[in-house]
Amino acid sequence: MPGTDVAETVVVANPNSGDGGHVEQVRERASLLGYDLWESEREGDPVELAREAAAGGASTVVAAGGDGTVNEVLQGIDRADALDSVAFGVVPVGTGNNFAENVGVTGVADAFDVLEGGRRRRIDVGRTGDRVFVNSCVAGLTADASGNTSDSMKRRLGALAYVVTTLRSLPDYQSLPVSVDIQEDGRETTAWAGDAMMVLVGNARRFVWGDQTQADVEDGLFEVTVVEELSVTDAVGEAVFGRLFAGDSEHVTRFRAPALSVRVRDPTATRFSLDGEILRRESLSMHTDPGAATVAVGDAYDPDPGLQ
Repeated sequence: MPGTDVAETVVVANPNSGDGGHVEQVRERASLLGYDLWESEREGDPVELAREAAAGGASTVVAAGGDGTVNEVLQGIDRADALDSVAFGVVPVGTGNNFAENVGVTGVADAFDVLEGGRRRRIDVGRTGDRVFVNSCVAGLTADASGNTSDSMKRRLGALAYVVTTLRSLPDYQSLPVSVDIQEDGRETTAWAGDAMMVLVGNARRFVWGDQTQADVEDGLFEVTVVEELSVTDAVGEAVFGRLFAGDSEHVTRFRAPALSVRVRDPTATRFSLDGEILRRESLSMHTDPGAATVAVGDAYDPDPGLQ
């Protein structure tokens, strides 16, 4: 836990991430390398621990957990106003480790190797109000599924738990009447409007089916995917055959933007998921902060993944 002397590298660990079986391995590797290991004990701890580490002199602060822990640690570094001076790393030990995959970090041992000798890259973060996100922001069906997936189901099924919850939600799901407006060069234009199942905004994440999910996270642009309203039969059929996000579906619209607003034309606030953190809003505006964070990346990370 925090003290007067802070190591150069501090690992902020969520011992409840994933199945919990990683704890000793993370402790041993951190100790061997002379890193501080600060473990969270309650909800919200990773944010405060990361803030204290960044403000206390650490040069690298690491999230040991899943995508939610990544978000919390990033929030903490940002609250210390230290994103420009403190590097960020990830040890993927959660149920969902999509961000780690997108920066080329494949497991606990690899993560510590990357922290010691891997490349550092400046990457974009997304900002909305006083919050930051690094992987994605989603609204609609997938955000509802994320919020409704129990910890016990995550432990039993891993990332498949979100798919199961999504499919279970389909019969009762009400589509979102939304407009997605792009802000660029001082102008706002409507890029899409209608009834949508989900709006997916990727920063480090590209929303595709099956293939590499890494987006270009150094271009100052979000990758936006809108999935329009579908019948249950059409939605399940598209998912089963892998077409929904594969690029050849008539139900999907894609575009890139440096800033946008998602407005729900309904008096009921909807769920937005920022890297798994659930917010309830009627609208959400967001913009990229290009090159705002320094991240330790693995060999598989591609600075220019190209278009798909």
